[in-house]
Amino acid sequence: MAPILILEAFYGGSHKQLVDVLLKDLKEEEYDLLTIPAKKWHWCARMSALHFAGRISTAHRYQTIFCSSVLNLAELIGMRTDLAACRKIVYFHENQLCYPVRDAKQRDVQYGINQITTCLCADRILFNSRYNMNSFLDCIESFLRKVPNMSFQGVREKIVPKCDVLYFPVEFGKLTKRGVKAEKEESPPLHIIWPHRWEHDKNPEQLVEALLALQAKGVNFRVSILGERFETIPSCFEQLEERLPGKVAQFGPLPREEYLRTLAEGDVVLSTALHEFYGVAMLEAVYSGCVPLVPNRLVYPELYPKDKLFNTTAQLVKQLYNWCRNRVLFEKHREDFFGKISLGGYSAEQLVPQFIAILRNTE
Repeated sequence: MAPILILEAFYGGSHKQLVDVLLKDLKEEEYDLLTIPAKKWHWCARMSALHFAGRISTAHRYQTIFCSSVLNLAELIGMRTDLAACRKIVYFHENQLCYPVRDAKQRDVQYGINQITTCLCADRILFNSRYNMNSFLDCIESFLRKVPNMSFQGVREKIVPKCDVLYFPVEFGKLTKRGVKAEKEESPPLHIIWPHRWEHDKNPEQLVEALLALQAKGVNFRVSILGERFETIPSCFEQLEERLPGKVAQFGPLPREEYLRTLAEGDVVLSTALHEFYGVAMLEAVYSGCVPLVPNRLVYPELYPKDKLFNTTAQLVKQLYNWCRNRVLFEKHREDFFGKISLGGYSAEQLVPQFIAILRNTE
């Protein structure tokens, strides 16, 4: 019987990518996998423990459970006490204590409670970035102080010793890298890539503000606005192609192969995010040859050098303007950037063996 049980309560996106890349290095007889499709996240977070409790075999010999923080692990173990003796490892792709909401009153505190109790139940807690770990740990006490008529002692102190950072393993080998242009080939306009979900936490308003300001300065550029879009698009994106005539190269998601080709054709990859605990799309674009420009907040100072961070929209526009009007300057900057940065520490090649050692308890 398999010694490892892998549970993914939201099997899609980066959650699916992580599980799938780990399974490539595990033998089939080493693990059992149970998943829930990546739809209706809120139901997955609320009900996955009950779902899995009824589907995990009672005739198991599991030694290790690996799950993401979508699952309420404490609730599962409460219903399936036969699993309590297993090593319980939780991976945090994000955390609900500082996940942005439009209005603080809209925050459903149950998801944060679930993650705190999951950590108390777990034996080991892995975060995809130091920012993710620190922001979670730093919010525990203030979060618990909001609870009326109760007090909680030593919760953070019980969780801290279990925590480590283990970056999400990006499969760089599957990506397309920028080709080297012939010296005499005429340089096209600067190509800006924005590869994020079309939702409020990715701050598309700042993107549009910057693009319109750049256009007002009279420089030429192209922009590809990629990422997942939904039925209701951000109001700032309405009629954007008409407001940026001839400058929008792509407006909406692309098939994976075409998406990767577009990244390799890009020059700058831009984030305006209000929420980012890691940023796989940004790392993929950087590996493909794009120079990052990112906010001086969230995970970004952990991953990118200081001269790629901006504090204000004005700073962002100034940098893009300088590169747009002087392609030679930009190419020199790009060459210098890629001569210094190393992405190996985020690669599946280096990281997957660390995950496998943890799952097998051989580290």
